[in-house]
Amino acid sequence: MAGLGAALARACPLPLDEPLLLYLSGELGAGKTTLARGLLAAAGVAGPVRSPSYALIEVYRLARLTIVHADLYRLGGPEELEPLGLRELHAPGHLWIVEWPERAVGALPDCDLQLELSIEAAAHPVRLAGGGPRGAAWYAAALELVRVSH
Repeated sequence: MAGLGAALARACPLPLDEPLLLYLSGELGAGKTTLARGLLAAAGVAGPVRSPSYALIEVYRLARLTIVHADLYRLGGPEELEPLGLRELHAPGHLWIVEWPERAVGALPDCDLQLELSIEAAAHPVRLAGGGPRGAAWYAAALELVRVSH
Protein backbone atom coordinates (compact mmCIF):
# COMPACT_ATOMS: atom_id res chain seq x y z
CA MET A 1 0.00 0.00 0.00
CA ALA A 2 2.82 2.41 0.82
CA GLY A 3 4.34 1.71 -2.61
CA LEU A 4 1.06 2.49 -4.36
CA GLY A 5 0.77 5.69 -2.33
CA ALA A 6 4.30 6.69 -3.35
CA ALA A 7 3.49 5.97 -7.00
CA LEU A 8 0.37 8.14 -6.75
CA ALA A 9 2.54 10.97 -5.39
CA ARG A 10 5.05 10.60 -8.22
CA ALA A 11 2.26 10.46 -10.84
CA CYS A 12 0.32 13.44 -9.41
CA PRO A 13 -0.51 15.77 -12.32
CA LEU A 14 1.12 18.99 -11.07
CA PRO A 15 0.40 21.85 -11.05
CA LEU A 16 -3.17 21.35 -9.87
CA ASP A 17 -5.36 23.96 -11.52
CA GLU A 18 -8.26 22.55 -9.52
CA PRO A 19 -8.30 20.33 -6.43
CA LEU A 20 -7.57 16.63 -6.91
CA LEU A 21 -9.63 14.32 -4.69
CA LEU A 22 -8.65 10.76 -3.75
CA TYR A 23 -11.17 8.75 -1.72
CA LEU A 24 -10.11 5.55 0.06
CA SER A 25 -12.74 3.03 1.16
CA GLY A 26 -12.41 -0.36 2.79
CA GLU A 27 -12.62 -2.18 6.06
CA LEU A 28 -10.45 -1.46 9.09
CA GLY A 29 -6.91 -2.68 8.49
CA ALA A 30 -7.19 -2.71 4.69
CA GLY A 31 -4.34 -0.22 4.28
CA LYS A 32 -5.99 3.17 3.77
CA THR A 33 -3.71 5.02 6.18
CA THR A 34 -0.65 3.11 4.97
CA LEU A 35 -1.41 4.19 1.39
CA ALA A 36 -1.90 7.79 2.57
CA ARG A 37 1.41 7.70 4.50
CA GLY A 38 3.23 6.41 1.42
CA LEU A 39 1.77 9.20 -0.70
CA LEU A 40 2.59 11.88 1.88
CA ALA A 41 6.17 10.68 2.37
CA ALA A 42 6.84 10.50 -1.37
CA ALA A 43 5.31 13.97 -1.82
CA GLY A 44 7.87 15.37 0.59
CA VAL A 45 6.27 15.34 4.02
CA ALA A 46 9.17 14.97 6.44
CA GLY A 47 8.89 13.15 9.73
CA PRO A 48 6.16 10.85 10.97
CA VAL A 49 2.71 11.17 9.45
CA ARG A 50 -0.03 11.17 12.06
CA SER A 51 -3.28 9.40 11.32
CA PRO A 52 -6.01 12.03 11.51
CA SER A 53 -8.31 9.58 13.33
CA TYR A 54 -8.92 11.97 16.24
CA ALA A 55 -8.26 15.39 14.69
CA LEU A 56 -10.18 14.19 11.58
CA ILE A 57 -8.09 16.44 9.31
CA GLU A 58 -4.35 17.07 8.92
CA VAL A 59 -3.11 19.65 6.42
CA TYR A 60 0.41 19.47 4.93
CA ARG A 61 1.61 22.58 3.11
CA LEU A 62 4.39 21.69 0.69
CA ALA A 63 6.23 23.76 -1.89
CA ARG A 64 4.14 22.66 -4.90
CA LEU A 65 0.87 21.61 -3.30
CA THR A 66 -1.16 21.36 -0.12
CA ILE A 67 -2.28 17.90 0.92
CA VAL A 68 -5.41 17.52 3.03
CA HIS A 69 -5.62 14.13 4.78
CA ALA A 70 -9.02 13.44 6.30
CA ASP A 71 -10.13 10.36 8.21
CA LEU A 72 -13.92 10.46 8.55
CA TYR A 73 -14.31 7.17 10.47
CA ARG A 74 -15.47 8.96 13.63
CA LEU A 75 -17.93 11.21 11.77
CA GLY A 76 -21.49 10.69 13.00
CA GLY A 77 -23.00 11.72 9.68
CA PRO A 78 -22.60 14.04 6.71
CA GLU A 79 -23.92 17.02 8.70
CA GLU A 80 -20.77 16.92 10.87
CA LEU A 81 -18.53 17.64 7.87
CA GLU A 82 -19.25 21.39 7.52
CA PRO A 83 -17.66 22.51 10.83
CA LEU A 84 -14.37 20.84 9.82
CA GLY A 85 -13.62 23.61 7.32
CA LEU A 86 -13.04 21.41 4.28
CA ARG A 87 -14.89 23.85 2.04
CA GLU A 88 -12.04 26.37 2.44
CA LEU A 89 -9.54 23.67 1.45
CA HIS A 90 -11.31 22.85 -1.83
CA ALA A 91 -9.00 25.03 -3.90
CA PRO A 92 -6.44 24.87 -6.71
CA GLY A 93 -3.14 23.35 -5.63
CA HIS A 94 -4.83 21.06 -3.09
CA LEU A 95 -4.79 17.26 -3.08
CA TRP A 96 -7.31 15.60 -0.79
CA ILE A 97 -6.90 12.11 0.62
CA VAL A 98 -10.17 11.10 2.31
CA GLU A 99 -10.46 7.88 4.27
CA TRP A 100 -14.00 6.61 4.93
CA PRO A 101 -15.75 8.97 2.45
CA GLU A 102 -18.94 6.93 2.81
CA ARG A 103 -19.41 8.58 6.24
CA ALA A 104 -20.12 11.89 4.48
CA VAL A 105 -22.08 10.86 1.38
CA GLY A 106 -23.75 13.86 -0.18
CA ALA A 107 -21.60 16.38 1.71
CA LEU A 108 -18.28 15.77 -0.06
CA PRO A 109 -17.43 16.99 -3.56
CA ASP A 110 -17.23 14.37 -6.30
CA CYS A 111 -13.90 12.57 -6.25
CA ASP A 112 -11.41 12.20 -9.05
CA LEU A 113 -10.35 8.75 -7.89
CA GLN A 114 -11.95 6.32 -5.46
CA LEU A 115 -10.09 3.19 -4.45
CA GLU A 116 -11.66 0.27 -2.59
CA LEU A 117 -9.10 -1.57 -0.45
CA SER A 118 -9.74 -5.00 0.98
CA ILE A 119 -8.04 -7.75 2.93
CA GLU A 120 -7.49 -11.25 1.61
CA ALA A 121 -5.38 -14.08 2.99
CA ALA A 122 -2.18 -13.24 1.15
CA ALA A 123 -2.74 -9.70 -0.12
CA HIS A 124 -4.51 -6.37 0.16
CA PRO A 125 -6.17 -5.94 -3.25
CA VAL A 126 -7.09 -2.50 -4.56
CA ARG A 127 -10.03 -1.93 -6.89
CA LEU A 128 -10.83 1.21 -8.85
CA ALA A 129 -14.27 2.04 -7.45
CA GLY A 130 -15.09 5.39 -9.01
CA GLY A 131 -14.01 8.83 -10.07
CA GLY A 132 -13.58 10.61 -13.35
CA PRO A 133 -11.23 10.66 -16.33
CA ARG A 134 -8.58 12.76 -14.58
CA GLY A 135 -8.46 10.30 -11.69
CA ALA A 136 -8.39 7.28 -14.00
CA ALA A 137 -5.41 8.74 -15.89
CA TRP A 138 -3.65 9.49 -12.59
CA TYR A 139 -4.24 5.93 -11.36
CA ALA A 140 -3.05 4.40 -14.66
CA ALA A 141 0.15 6.48 -14.51
CA ALA A 142 0.73 5.37 -10.90
CA LEU A 143 0.18 1.69 -11.77
CA GLU A 144 2.70 2.02 -14.60
CA LEU A 145 5.25 3.38 -12.11
CA VAL A 146 4.55 0.43 -9.79
CA ARG A 147 5.06 -2.03 -12.68
CA VAL A 148 8.33 -0.38 -13.75
CA SER A 149 9.72 -0.49 -10.21
CA HIS A 150 9.13 -4.25 -9.87
